[in-house]
Amino acid sequence: MSAPSADSARSALEALRQEISKAVVGQDATVTGMVVALLCRGHVLLEGVPGVAKTLLVRTLATALDLDTKRVQFTPDLMPSDVTGSLVYDSRTAEFSFQPGPVFTNLLLADEINRTPPKTQAALLEAMEEHQVSVDGTPRALPEFFLVAATQNPVEYEGTYPLPEAQLDRFLLKLNVPLPSRDTEIDVLTRHAEGFDPRDLHATGVRPVAGAAEIQAARAAVAETTVAPEVTGYIVDICRATRESPSLSLGVSPRGATALLATARAWAWLTGRDYVTPDDVKAFAPPTLRHRVQLRPEAEMEGITADSVINSILSHVPVPR
Repeated sequence: MSAPSADSARSALEALRQEISKAVVGQDATVTGMVVALLCRGHVLLEGVPGVAKTLLVRTLATALDLDTKRVQFTPDLMPSDVTGSLVYDSRTAEFSFQPGPVFTNLLLADEINRTPPKTQAALLEAMEEHQVSVDGTPRALPEFFLVAATQNPVEYEGTYPLPEAQLDRFLLKLNVPLPSRDTEIDVLTRHAEGFDPRDLHATGVRPVAGAAEIQAARAAVAETTVAPEVTGYIVDICRATRESPSLSLGVSPRGATALLATARAWAWLTGRDYVTPDDVKAFAPPTLRHRVQLRPEAEMEGITADSVINSILSHVPVPR
């Protein structure tokens, strides 16, 4: 069986977005971010108040993809071995055998990741960066297609453990999941009145429309997307401007610059182009960079946000022509 063409892969990913809309409405930007993360081999942090369909979105994405998925509910008593797996003694063979944890999957839903202590949060660091886990000194490779989709609630600070900068930097995108508009909320309630059950996605008609072959073909096409030297310089200038901003105590690292390059290329390809424009960079600068910067305390007291700083930088950094 021949590999899908770039055009058929793009069509499959467009169908994926349509399939997700059967269960999740009004979150087009978030769905697009998830698709871009798939293309970039990246991980996603979803942040929003409770009840805006963060978990439902990830579950629907998993259902619409022909890939394996597992979910971990992060709690204060969760141990690292509960995520990575552990060695178990087999009395029949008198040997220890490795029992894989839920991290050995294609799409891992890390629900409420900031409710578990730093020691367990750190269990994902190696998996997210190197696509492997080390247990008892032995590295074990994760599947080729591996994505962590983590959720956290910004308003629930009681009993939470903020993610350290090193772990935040492992996420390709931080997607803010907003409250719906009035019309969208009416649509949500209408669906529930007509019998929609978020616990039974198959009843809504969500079905697999893309799989490993389509994702691989799409990634290969994204890798061929042209980036002009002027656009590369534009990305570097944006990231360097964050390091010089008086409102920030921590700017974007070179890893953040490479992440912005990757997301801009993926977005350009998704929109049907084989080259990146400055507008592609602008479109994905906020979700790619907002979690990689740190505000000064005095800036926070003045109500300044990471997004407002990034948008200000985008308005001041000269755009190449």
